[in-house]
Amino acid sequence: MLTIGQLARQAGVSAKAVRVYHAKGLLPEPVRDASGYRRYDAQAVVDLARIVTLAKAGVPLARIPEVLDADETALARIDAELRDRIRQLEQRRARLRDLDRPDRLCLPPEAIAFMDRLKPLGLSARHENAIRDGWILACALAPEVARAIVVSRTALLDDPEYVAVLRAYDEAIEWSPDDPRLEAIADAAAELGQRMTLPSDLPDFRKVPRQVVELLAAHLDSPAWQRIDRLVARRISEAKNATSEPSEAAARSQR
Repeated sequence: MLTIGQLARQAGVSAKAVRVYHAKGLLPEPVRDASGYRRYDAQAVVDLARIVTLAKAGVPLARIPEVLDADETALARIDAELRDRIRQLEQRRARLRDLDRPDRLCLPPEAIAFMDRLKPLGLSARHENAIRDGWILACALAPEVARAIVVSRTALLDDPEYVAVLRAYDEAIEWSPDDPRLEAIADAAAELGQRMTLPSDLPDFRKVPRQVVELLAAHLDSPAWQRIDRLVARRISEAKNATSEPSEAAARSQR
């Protein structure tokens, strides 16, 4: 007959863990000797070994009795739950690996891929931060629209005209909103916006709430950019006879 400490050592756990298993009904309470101490037999060693093995495999303590008495169907269900838990843990690990880049924690993988592709262009930190914050806002406020657009925007980084517009915005970021050179940038951005094709499954911009559109525009701290966006929206609206909402969205998409 074994004491609780001896039993725990046999299974590689602490005596406290054995008491927890007793409290949760996983391991039957043994008989006590004349001095009131628990005494365990060989069956207790077997039972504890099975409990510890399942616990180390990731089975929640509350599910262990079910597993011990489970048939194939129940085991398959529990296995599926464990695989789902593993996927969740892997996602958490991936997030933890990005702690050196806190901005990544707020972005979906597609937007992270866009930002990684954007880096070699050598845009200013202020411009990169504005683009990043724009994606964070878009993904938070209009996730379906943002996810549909970001993949096509990533592909556009191979387009010299799109890159030229990005660099023009970057150059103009500190300019006065009255600078006449903004007109030329607006012309190039509007021309690009008119020939850009959007994904066929893209949600209708007009279904995006007006306050979301306003929030997406309000985060910009460059008066020059705000002026360019108004000019681009006007040009696209005039060319396509469209409503202001899709035009404003197209204007911002150049950045």
